[in-house]
Amino acid sequence: MKKPTIPVYFYAVAAMLFWGMSFVWSSILLKYYQPITIIFIRLLISSIFLFCIIILFGKFQKIRRRDYKWFLLNALFNPFLYFLGENYGLKYSTSTIAAVIIATIPVFSPLAGYLAYREKLRLFNFIGIGLSFGGITIMLLSKGMQLQVSFLGVLFLGGAVVSALLYTIMLKKLSATYSPLNIIGIQNFIGIFLFLPLFLIFEFPQALSITPNREIISSFLMLAILASSLSFVFFAHTVKILGIIKANIFSNLIPVFAALFSFWILDESFTMQKIIGIVIVILGVYITEINRKKRLPRS
Repeated sequence: MKKPTIPVYFYAVAAMLFWGMSFVWSSILLKYYQPITIIFIRLLISSIFLFCIIILFGKFQKIRRRDYKWFLLNALFNPFLYFLGENYGLKYSTSTIAAVIIATIPVFSPLAGYLAYREKLRLFNFIGIGLSFGGITIMLLSKGMQLQVSFLGVLFLGGAVVSALLYTIMLKKLSATYSPLNIIGIQNFIGIFLFLPLFLIFEFPQALSITPNREIISSFLMLAILASSLSFVFFAHTVKILGIIKANIFSNLIPVFAALFSFWILDESFTMQKIIGIVIVILGVYITEINRKKRLPRS
């Protein structure tokens, strides 16, 4: 593994910043468009941008015929099912709560590893899961023990987490052969065609009726180029230098950035209850990742 340098930490923090901000940009666009329209345009812009980079730097890799099914499954889980869960979850909740629930993906990754590859589960995995559930519950419930957001929103976000875990399993099969740039570019391109029928049938007339303004255009560009493209490239570079365990620890920053910018841009409340919930969830993720790091064999 290469020795970490300051630029690597910049790439890691920048990726988490853009992913945290993606919940804010999506929330802004939900004022104008339905979720499928947002996802479709986001993937379209992202695919064009990524393939321009791939062609410009000569990084294109030909897909082997036997890998077609894996790329299709990959795209089915992410972006198709994942973005449906995330965007409809955002529609029925808040950007901060959505970011916190999505940030639990690393906590549940060991469970996915156990089910798919029979990787060992440790006590700290269960502690991490318990803390994350506790933190999310604190954020979701009011003083009267009532849900502060729609249960449907939480259900959609839970579906996004499950989709991300299944995507991780599929990704393991492809990452040994293909570069992250090619995988993300191809899966986003396939995602366009998965969303196209839904977009044309359900949301096309409504999308045409809206005249894009500066807020819409800037949100789409930042969502597609920064969150759906550069963030993945930055994170892949971080994983290459720091390793997956250290890189995943930076995911703790996503709900923090989402909460801060939601408060600043969207005027979401930033209560002590929300702060406590975020801290507990982050602690759960941190315990899971640190414990996994300790179990890695020395090289």
